[in-house]
Amino acid sequence: MKMPNLHNGSGTTYRSVLAAVITLCLSTAAGQDQNAAQGQNPDNTRFSPREFSIPPSPVFDLMSITPSQVNKISDIKDFKVDWSFKTWRLNPNLALQAQPIWEIMYNRRSLSRYYNASPVMRRLSSIDVSLGTIVNEDNDRRLGYAVKMNLFRQRDPLLQQEVYEGIDERYDLEEKDLTDKVKELNRLIDTATSVLERANARGMLRQTEEQLLGLAMRRRTEVSARARAYTEEYWNTGYLDVAYGRINTYQVDSAGRLKSLRLNRNTGWALWLNGGWGIGRRLFVAGLLRNSWYEEQLDFQIRNRTTGDILVQQAVADNRLLSAGMSLRYGGPIYNFFLEFFHERKALKTASEALQEVFTNPAGFEVVGTSVKWTVVNPNNLTFGGDWRINRNVSINYGIRSIFDKNWKFVSLQPVVTVSCMMR
Repeated sequence: MKMPNLHNGSGTTYRSVLAAVITLCLSTAAGQDQNAAQGQNPDNTRFSPREFSIPPSPVFDLMSITPSQVNKISDIKDFKVDWSFKTWRLNPNLALQAQPIWEIMYNRRSLSRYYNASPVMRRLSSIDVSLGTIVNEDNDRRLGYAVKMNLFRQRDPLLQQEVYEGIDERYDLEEKDLTDKVKELNRLIDTATSVLERANARGMLRQTEEQLLGLAMRRRTEVSARARAYTEEYWNTGYLDVAYGRINTYQVDSAGRLKSLRLNRNTGWALWLNGGWGIGRRLFVAGLLRNSWYEEQLDFQIRNRTTGDILVQQAVADNRLLSAGMSLRYGGPIYNFFLEFFHERKALKTASEALQEVFTNPAGFEVVGTSVKWTVVNPNNLTFGGDWRINRNVSINYGIRSIFDKNWKFVSLQPVVTVSCMMR
């Protein structure tokens, strides 16, 4: 997708900001891979594969700033950072995501620990937590968090024993041989009577120790390669996730300090289900159902029946936002494209209906019906876009969202880009 060459107030272009973020992710990943290849990773017991799927963070899903509002399964097995670009200004639209139970209990263990865990613990290990902040088009600061857990997965790559068959036995045997060789060379150094013989033994000892240090890296690389081959084969595996999240939106002053809380659909909490199922090797159908609870600010006027004087009033009503969406994806694990329909509607259908529940006219006054207003929700969204998995650490999600009102009259067009980067 060609990026428009527009400038914000500081003279920074949208294109250059996006390029800088991607370059940072790629350079960080390249440096980590190089260190690992040189044996500079001190954690020699971390054999578990990671980053099976890296769509945008759930908190960004809740904020509706992701290209696709009906995303694929999220299975990161590590820390991740997301950047979202929805406007042409450079704003700190950032989200952090991690799986804390996996990190504590399984990340530094062999695959057998996860395989032998109970089904309940496997589900709990899929819990991921994301924290995010954005600045929206109205220059409001939005802060939020979300917690997501997998309820069902058609194929869990960590449970496919046949995929990893023979790895542990082979590397355990090689480790034993190298350890025995180290012990033998140490004995030779201690008992050798010749200076030249001791020097040769020390040289062989260094080589053997280097092989021993690189053993864990080679094992981890092979496990990850097999897991990647499996997930690429079944990139569109079926799943069902449940999630909870909360968002607060604040008005800010000229210095960026948080002021009053916005009382509309942008502040509240939500529960949602997100699931999907693959069709053949190229298609994937996904759906989402979400219910959001929030307080709605109503602005209106009341008229004195006797004098005709008009007073400006405000009231707050409890409201709900019902959201549902469906997407169709075509492609594979590296590139895929989607077409999505997303619909939203308020439980209280009109502003006047909401006002009747929370406001009683004072004696001698009447509500000016045409003055009752609240935040407008345009219910119908059509989006097309795609995902590009640049490498095992970086993914770009992009889309163009067309927004329509309840009568399907076109309202606006929004390009959205999200960059997801695994942090190691």
